[in-house]
Amino acid sequence: MKKFHLTTFGCQMNAHDSERMKGMLTSLGYAEVEARDDADLILFNTCSIRENADNRFISHLGEAKRLKTEDPGRIVGVGGCWAQSVKEEVFRRFPFVDVAFGPGQIHRLAEFLNSDSLTAQGYFEFEEFSGDLPSHRERQFQGWLQISQGCNCACSYCIVPTTRGREESRDPDLLIAEAERQSAEGVIELTLLGQNVNSYGRDLPKETRIRFSDLLRRVDQVDGIERIRYTSPHPKDMREDVIEAHAELSGLCEHIHLPLQSGSSVILKKMRRTYTRERYMDRVAMIRERLPDCGITTDIIVGFPGESDEDFAQTLEVVEEVGYDGAFTFIYSPRRGTLAAEMDGQVSHPVKKERMAALLEVVQRRAKAEAQRFVGRPLEVLVEGPSRNDPTRIRGRSRQNKAVNFEGTALPGQLVEVDITEATSQSLTGTERLLSRIAV
Repeated sequence: MKKFHLTTFGCQMNAHDSERMKGMLTSLGYAEVEARDDADLILFNTCSIRENADNRFISHLGEAKRLKTEDPGRIVGVGGCWAQSVKEEVFRRFPFVDVAFGPGQIHRLAEFLNSDSLTAQGYFEFEEFSGDLPSHRERQFQGWLQISQGCNCACSYCIVPTTRGREESRDPDLLIAEAERQSAEGVIELTLLGQNVNSYGRDLPKETRIRFSDLLRRVDQVDGIERIRYTSPHPKDMREDVIEAHAELSGLCEHIHLPLQSGSSVILKKMRRTYTRERYMDRVAMIRERLPDCGITTDIIVGFPGESDEDFAQTLEVVEEVGYDGAFTFIYSPRRGTLAAEMDGQVSHPVKKERMAALLEVVQRRAKAEAQRFVGRPLEVLVEGPSRNDPTRIRGRSRQNKAVNFEGTALPGQLVEVDITEATSQSLTGTERLLSRIAV
């Protein structure tokens, strides 16, 4: 039996793509191994959103080169957004790579492995979504459902439209059939994926066109799916019907990821985000009014070109006012082929680091304060496995997307109630209610 090793960089969409690669390779007779040294096929699923992802990947690729030199029969493959962004340049810069493919060409990996010539083949054309690939899930009770591919937004810092193409929604009947299939396989928590999930359906033919909120309602009716999540939405498309769905649907979790990027309307305009600070805060107010216990998380970029001290101060003001439950924070790095990379007013790295430190202090302080609302309450927790820091404890996640570490005897995949006793900015601590396991 041939063996493979796959390293994944980047977002949840990449994690889903990697599960599809693993499923396809397993169906071809490959077995996954933990060490690259033991692999006949070394694969990388790459990200091009930020510079540090590029650098980490290239350092890993150096090890693959060494292993390929030791055993020329090994196959080295590079897939994902970075591969798409540089295309055939992969083979010029890294001649030991055998196959490269973009995120829209995952299914071509099988074609390559079954071909007569296993060298220097690239697959980068955008095609229709190949949704029928088998998937090898990390956890059998948690699944991904990719509802669209590509993105029609034109954010000045982002390379995703270049690497994943124009937005294309999948047929809703096919999505429900896939959700039912995953439920039959034991999935109880389903995460809907798209570059901008809440613009779903606008490109569908009139006879099958539905809104994202309509899709959420249909998924909520699938037997066996106890929890529904989605990522990522865009604030410009976060409308009342989606927020109402959160309030009305029993399976839709009380968590909304609402990327801010900047609290300055001036910077948001330069980012081409198509909303202002005022409109963003209006969305937050609507969420707070209809879903007072909802967990709100966000993305924030520090040091975007032209960001002044005042612009950054406005970002801190928004973070203070919203009180996010968590935030993914990033130092801006220019991406080749984006408008922002050519902009004047590039911020120096020392200033970026200083602003990042200030931002993290506010994010963590406010997140810790917001987390106190859970202390003394029971929360429904989906068990994921042993705690990373203390294997004698159990780790899971609440409906508000808070990590929970607790004492108990529950097994992965079970839904339990946990009495919360402590809270930090990052996680909650508690004890399982042994007599109140939730039947699924």
